[in-house]
Amino acid sequence: MSKINTISTKNGTDTNLYVIKIGGNVIDNSENLHNFLKDFNALDGFKILVHGGGKVATQLSETLGIEPKLVDGRRITDIETLRVVTMVYGGLINKNIVAQLQRFGTNAIGLTGADGDFIRAKKRPVKTIDYGFVGDIDENSINPKNLKNLMDGGFTPVFCALTHDGEGQLLNTNADTIASALAVALSGLYKTTLIYCFEKKGVLKDINDEESLIKDISPKRYEELKTEQIIHSGMLPKLDNAFAAISCGVKGVIIGHSNDLGKLKNNEPFGTLLSRYE
Repeated sequence: MSKINTISTKNGTDTNLYVIKIGGNVIDNSENLHNFLKDFNALDGFKILVHGGGKVATQLSETLGIEPKLVDGRRITDIETLRVVTMVYGGLINKNIVAQLQRFGTNAIGLTGADGDFIRAKKRPVKTIDYGFVGDIDENSINPKNLKNLMDGGFTPVFCALTHDGEGQLLNTNADTIASALAVALSGLYKTTLIYCFEKKGVLKDINDEESLIKDISPKRYEELKTEQIIHSGMLPKLDNAFAAISCGVKGVIIGHSNDLGKLKNNEPFGTLLSRYE
């Protein structure tokens, strides 16, 4: 597996940026989150953290008597649910992460897409299913210049899974998609690596066998793995997003266990590396 260069330079696209998304199982475990944020803090250079928090939102919804509605794993966001995810994503989880990062020495700033007009989305149109206040992102959604100004000022952005439509409406937006869109939009300003951290070692041949890690996947190999039906279906959307990001200028994508992020500090490979090269 190729090593990832962690040495930053002063200007232009020679400067490295890590866009890192953490999965819900990291957030739900306070010890795992604590260790992950210590490793995140230790990374040199520019970095952005993206998180969701669906399990906590579901728990709070049930406590408040609001029945969570999911279709194929996607949350239906009516007005009551939007209020809950705003409280959970933009409040409880986001500020807890920011407070811990400040403790470790990272000057983090917690954000939704509405803050600084960083991420605008369009409300998902109603087709066969009305997803409610859910936002879809396109190539014009991210404001890279404003983000660069923020990071040049010494701040580390921590984005939750909320965007806005520019007309005063917050929108619930998939955190994986936000991370990918940020990486693509900023790839013209930095050498950008997108990292998805969750509870598995990476992309596995056998979902029940942690030792079946696939260390490298090129676009050609990905097509072969899909044809052979080796990759678990739940991983396909993440991989589709990842290769789409690479085709749009992202240097590479790593999918791996949150416990292994610290290896990046020492330029050690971990997880599954996705790249455009064979």
